[in-house]
Amino acid sequence: MFQYTAGRSLAEKNKTDLSLDILGYKNQAGITPRQYALNIFNVKENFLEEKDLNFLVKFFNEGKLGKLCLKIYSLLPTKYRYYIKEPYFNFYSQIFNTSKNVYLDGYWQSEKYFFSIENIIRQEFTLKDEYSKKLDKNLVDLIAQVDSVSLHIRRSDYITSKAANQTHGTCSIQYYEKAMEKIALTVFNPHFFVFSDDIEWVKNNLKFNYPVNHVSNGVYKDYEELFFMSKCKHNIIANSSFSWWGAWLNKNKNKIVIAPVNWFNDKKFNTRDLIPETWIKI
Repeated sequence: MFQYTAGRSLAEKNKTDLSLDILGYKNQAGITPRQYALNIFNVKENFLEEKDLNFLVKFFNEGKLGKLCLKIYSLLPTKYRYYIKEPYFNFYSQIFNTSKNVYLDGYWQSEKYFFSIENIIRQEFTLKDEYSKKLDKNLVDLIAQVDSVSLHIRRSDYITSKAANQTHGTCSIQYYEKAMEKIALTVFNPHFFVFSDDIEWVKNNLKFNYPVNHVSNGVYKDYEELFFMSKCKHNIIANSSFSWWGAWLNKNKNKIVIAPVNWFNDKKFNTRDLIPETWIKI
């Protein structure tokens, strides 16, 4: 979603079309497997085929020579480059110096990349009718009727994968307790809606002093849970782009969003542009 929005924003600025390179999904050895899933939204889909890839894209990603040449190539001013690899985690404003077609390679995890087209992104990240008709109306109605607060806990690969655990880590129980206390200072009667890939762990380890619904049940699709999060009036997120987007898509103008101050275990990442200024970091 971050990659799409950065590309969509740049395409809008340069008055050109956006093409999506999803060829990487064919070979995901050694990483947490992903599947392309933007097709559930009302986004603009135009896919690159392998024959359409510029030779630089392939060359810069092959072997030591390619990586060395990429370092040299990256010294060129942005406006002269066709291929731009994200140089660091925080906001890289130079991508907007381009005035022609360009290939973006990176995660681009900041709303600063797409804030100028916020309305377009909010419209495109809505579910197609074929998906929205399958939603649990009773749950949607309950979320709307109470002072709803989504609470997301991510574990799965953050626990089972040594590499993911070293890089990301998990938010502590103390973080969630402090976040709920912070919410309760402002929201008179918060009603928590819990989302997690390990809901049994949550039930056994996290105590609630307010009404709670453990939403994740192994039946709801990931996009359904994302939609439910976005419909809550307030959000407590994990160090996960999944709940980041659930909170960002929340349209409540008075929303309270609480995010972890430590997004990574690995301190080499500069996350200063990741969390919007109006969100609270704990």
